[in-house]
Amino acid sequence: MILLRQLLGDVLRRLRVRQNRTLREVSTLARVSLGYLSEVERGQKEASSELLASICGALGVPLSQVLREVSDQFALAELQAAPVLADVPERERLAIPETVPGGIPAPEFGEDFHGYSPEVKDMVAA
Repeated sequence: MILLRQLLGDVLRRLRVRQNRTLREVSTLARVSLGYLSEVERGQKEASSELLASICGALGVPLSQVLREVSDQFALAELQAAPVLADVPERERLAIPETVPGGIPAPEFGEDFHGYSPEVKDMVAA
């Protein structure tokens, strides 16, 4: 499972390191303890919006930029974790049964139910 706090911590750490700033320097400017900032960067603590704003201020980066980067990373992680369905037949992908109870062939996807009894129509619809 993808954790938002871990992605947020990664982005904050990357920004800090890119600026060649120390945890101590950023924690002093953000008015947050060094230990707490370290835990936020490691994804062990959930940062409040006020704390995030303070850290972003200390880094000289808009909060919107940080959130945009986190959003992009989150989207990428979701795509990488998503199952690939391109090779799965449509009937299987949509969980359409081959037959309805009683061994009667189920109609094709999108096919109307002419010729089927009301009971079969109800079973397929369920």
